[in-house]
Amino acid sequence: MPVCNRIFDSHAHYFDARFEREAEGGADAILHTILGRTVESVVNVGTNPETSRRAIAQAARYPGMYAAAGIHPEDCHFLDEAQAFAELKNILGNDESRKQDKIVAIGEIGLDYHTEAFGDIPLDKAKEMRVFRAQLELAGELDLPVIIHDRDAHGDIFETILQYPGVRGVMHSFSGSPELAREYIKRGWYISFSGTITFRNAARVREAAAAVPRDRLLVETDCPYLAPHPFRGQLNHSGYLEYTLAAVAELWGVSPQEAADQTRKNAERLFLGKSL
Repeated sequence: MPVCNRIFDSHAHYFDARFEREAEGGADAILHTILGRTVESVVNVGTNPETSRRAIAQAARYPGMYAAAGIHPEDCHFLDEAQAFAELKNILGNDESRKQDKIVAIGEIGLDYHTEAFGDIPLDKAKEMRVFRAQLELAGELDLPVIIHDRDAHGDIFETILQYPGVRGVMHSFSGSPELAREYIKRGWYISFSGTITFRNAARVREAAAAVPRDRLLVETDCPYLAPHPFRGQLNHSGYLEYTLAAVAELWGVSPQEAADQTRKNAERLFLGKSL
């Protein structure tokens, strides 16, 4: 596997307890090894007010790490809706505080219809939708990109996003069809692919990736989850992103480093406001 440099991991969760359980020295040991070396940048993505604050605290320790703050559709089932949203607004603060905290997006937000219950709590689609809409509205007010989680909710996600034409962002770890990807691209969205693009049974994901223009595609780990082949099921981290980049490079007919360079520029444009 060729080693890529200056990789941009557009979606990670380095605050996740799995790092402490499965990696000697935890997330910090991994980040000290890869960040600023093969990996240039990471967006550390919160899932509720508490983990968003942890993501921000971690980002403060690493020059190449940024943070996103949001309420995940699964997490919203365990939270008081009004209180959690008030906390999120406080975390997001104003332009000056967001710059200081290195907050570059609202996320991870969206809908998740994969299961009928979260533990003892039944799936509440209406609550998920309310929390999703509130965060899309906030993103429009603050002019921040959003990071969308869509699991088995393609239709509702798409129809909802259409109602917020001023909001932009990325469909994280995309699992939809090539046709759906094209519809998002038409509306100025980015599409991100994780280690699933390397799975042997993921032909549909690769077809979707092939439908995305090169200037609209991002790569991510979603670590500690979704490790690429041949590490599937193991603890994932940004250092494994070169395997995902190799799969993208094969689709594009370029070198993995060229894929790394292009996806880094795309992520910088979306999250950091940099032009090509």
